[in-house]
Amino acid sequence: MEVIKKQFTYRGKTIEELKALDVREFAKYLPARQRRTVLRNFQGIEDFTKRAKEKLGREKKIKTHNRDLVIVPQLVGMNIQIYNGRNFIPVQIEAEMLGHRLGEMAITRSKVAHSKAGVGATKGSKHKAKK
Repeated sequence: MEVIKKQFTYRGKTIEELKALDVREFAKYLPARQRRTVLRNFQGIEDFTKRAKEKLGREKKIKTHNRDLVIVPQLVGMNIQIYNGRNFIPVQIEAEMLGHRLGEMAITRSKVAHSKAGVGATKGSKHKAKK
Protein backbone atom coordinates (compact mmCIF):
# COMPACT_ATOMS: atom_id res chain seq x y z
CA MET A 1 0.00 0.00 0.00
CA GLU A 2 1.54 3.29 -1.11
CA VAL A 3 1.53 6.28 1.17
CA ILE A 4 0.70 9.41 -0.80
CA LYS A 5 2.02 12.57 0.79
CA LYS A 6 -0.38 15.46 0.42
CA GLN A 7 1.19 18.50 -1.22
CA PHE A 8 1.03 21.70 0.82
CA THR A 9 -1.24 24.42 -0.51
CA TYR A 10 -2.00 27.86 0.86
CA ARG A 11 -5.38 29.21 -0.26
CA GLY A 12 -5.31 26.83 -3.24
CA LYS A 13 -1.78 27.71 -4.40
CA THR A 14 1.29 25.47 -4.15
CA ILE A 15 4.46 26.79 -2.55
CA GLU A 16 6.16 27.04 -5.97
CA GLU A 17 3.33 29.20 -7.31
CA LEU A 18 3.50 31.41 -4.22
CA LYS A 19 7.28 31.85 -4.50
CA ALA A 20 6.80 33.14 -8.04
CA LEU A 21 4.51 35.91 -6.75
CA ASP A 22 5.64 39.38 -5.69
CA VAL A 23 5.27 40.21 -1.98
CA ARG A 24 2.35 42.56 -2.73
CA GLU A 25 0.66 39.91 -4.89
CA PHE A 26 1.06 37.33 -2.10
CA ALA A 27 -0.56 39.80 0.33
CA LYS A 28 -3.88 39.30 -1.50
CA TYR A 29 -4.02 35.75 -0.11
CA LEU A 30 -3.40 36.78 3.53
CA PRO A 31 -6.02 37.53 6.20
CA ALA A 32 -6.87 41.22 6.70
CA ARG A 33 -4.45 42.15 9.50
CA GLN A 34 -1.44 40.46 7.91
CA ARG A 35 -2.38 41.88 4.50
CA ARG A 36 -2.41 45.44 5.87
CA THR A 37 0.95 44.88 7.57
CA VAL A 38 2.56 43.45 4.44
CA LEU A 39 1.20 46.18 2.18
CA ARG A 40 2.44 48.90 4.53
CA ASN A 41 5.85 47.29 5.03
CA PHE A 42 6.47 45.46 1.73
CA GLN A 43 9.75 47.33 1.14
CA GLY A 44 11.16 46.15 4.47
CA ILE A 45 10.09 42.57 3.78
CA GLU A 46 11.68 42.62 0.32
CA ASP A 47 14.91 44.09 1.75
CA PHE A 48 15.03 41.42 4.46
CA THR A 49 14.52 38.55 2.00
CA LYS A 50 17.14 40.00 -0.35
CA ARG A 51 19.73 40.30 2.46
CA ALA A 52 18.83 36.83 3.75
CA LYS A 53 19.42 35.26 0.32
CA GLU A 54 22.80 37.04 0.06
CA LYS A 55 23.85 35.71 3.47
CA LEU A 56 22.75 32.19 2.51
CA GLY A 57 25.08 32.35 -0.49
CA ARG A 58 28.00 33.24 1.81
CA GLU A 59 27.16 30.54 4.38
CA LYS A 60 26.49 33.16 7.08
CA LYS A 61 23.90 32.91 9.83
CA ILE A 62 20.79 35.00 9.35
CA LYS A 63 20.09 36.78 12.64
CA THR A 64 17.31 39.26 13.23
CA HIS A 65 15.67 41.30 15.97
CA ASN A 66 12.72 41.98 13.65
CA ARG A 67 10.03 39.89 15.37
CA ASP A 68 7.07 41.60 13.67
CA LEU A 69 8.05 40.55 10.13
CA VAL A 70 5.31 38.54 8.38
CA ILE A 71 6.58 35.25 6.91
CA VAL A 72 6.31 35.25 3.10
CA PRO A 73 6.95 32.38 0.63
CA GLN A 74 10.47 33.64 -0.22
CA LEU A 75 11.56 32.84 3.36
CA VAL A 76 10.38 29.21 3.29
CA GLY A 77 13.26 26.78 3.75
CA MET A 78 15.61 29.27 5.41
CA ASN A 79 17.18 28.92 8.85
CA ILE A 80 16.70 32.22 10.66
CA GLN A 81 17.84 33.04 14.17
CA ILE A 82 15.26 35.21 15.93
CA TYR A 83 16.08 37.26 19.04
CA ASN A 84 13.79 36.53 22.00
CA GLY A 85 15.13 39.24 24.31
CA ARG A 86 17.99 37.19 25.74
CA ASN A 87 19.46 35.06 22.95
CA PHE A 88 18.89 34.02 19.33
CA ILE A 89 16.56 31.06 18.75
CA PRO A 90 17.24 29.10 15.50
CA VAL A 91 14.04 28.54 13.50
CA GLN A 92 13.58 26.55 10.29
CA ILE A 93 10.91 28.39 8.27
CA GLU A 94 8.29 25.95 6.92
CA ALA A 95 5.36 26.41 4.56
CA GLU A 96 2.83 26.08 7.40
CA MET A 97 4.23 29.30 8.93
CA LEU A 98 3.10 31.52 6.03
CA GLY A 99 1.23 34.59 7.24
CA HIS A 100 2.50 34.28 10.81
CA ARG A 101 5.10 36.59 12.33
CA LEU A 102 8.68 35.68 13.18
CA GLY A 103 8.11 36.53 16.85
CA GLU A 104 5.54 33.74 17.17
CA MET A 105 8.29 31.21 16.46
CA ALA A 106 10.68 32.38 19.21
CA ILE A 107 8.94 32.35 22.59
CA THR A 108 10.07 35.12 24.96
CA ARG A 109 8.86 33.64 28.23
CA SER A 110 10.27 30.40 29.60
CA LYS A 111 8.36 27.91 31.72
CA VAL A 112 8.76 28.57 35.41
CA ALA A 113 9.87 25.58 37.44
CA HIS A 114 8.79 26.24 41.02
CA SER A 115 10.58 24.54 43.88
CA LYS A 116 9.46 24.34 47.49
CA ALA A 117 8.86 27.56 49.42
CA GLY A 118 11.80 29.13 51.20
CA VAL A 119 12.08 30.10 54.88
CA GLY A 120 9.61 32.85 55.72
CA ALA A 121 7.59 32.36 52.56
CA THR A 122 4.68 30.74 54.42
CA LYS A 123 3.14 31.38 57.84
CA GLY A 124 4.21 27.97 59.12
CA SER A 125 7.87 28.52 58.27
CA LYS A 126 8.02 31.99 59.80
CA HIS A 127 8.70 30.73 63.34
CA LYS A 128 11.16 27.95 62.46
CA ALA A 129 14.67 28.30 63.69
CA LYS A 130 16.96 29.65 61.01
CA LYS A 131 20.22 27.70 60.84
